[in-house]
Amino acid sequence: MILSTTDVLQGVAVTSYLGIVTAEVVYGSNALRDFFAGIRDMIGGRTGSYERVFEQGQREAIAELEKRAARLGADAVVGIEINTGTINIDESGVLLLITATGTAVKL
Repeated sequence: MILSTTDVLQGVAVTSYLGIVTAEVVYGSNALRDFFAGIRDMIGGRTGSYERVFEQGQREAIAELEKRAARLGADAVVGIEINTGTINIDESGVLLLITATGTAVKL
């Protein structure tokens, strides 16, 4: 399956548009990771533990997007966009949200 952030694939004709596909990945926060991120926030620098979480989440969201497109009979997903955000659950915690959206197409 071809996965692309572009709307057009060079040298390939889209024969039909199968619809928008989305995938969501939600991670709970981790007290130890939050503690070290808080220290890093005070002293400056990158927070590697959260970078790895977002990297893994993006891979999982794209894999899920591909699976959902395949169920529609797609050969490709074009116009892929990945977004990240948070969901506040209470005063003490948040969930990390990663979404991938694209258009499933038949080539």
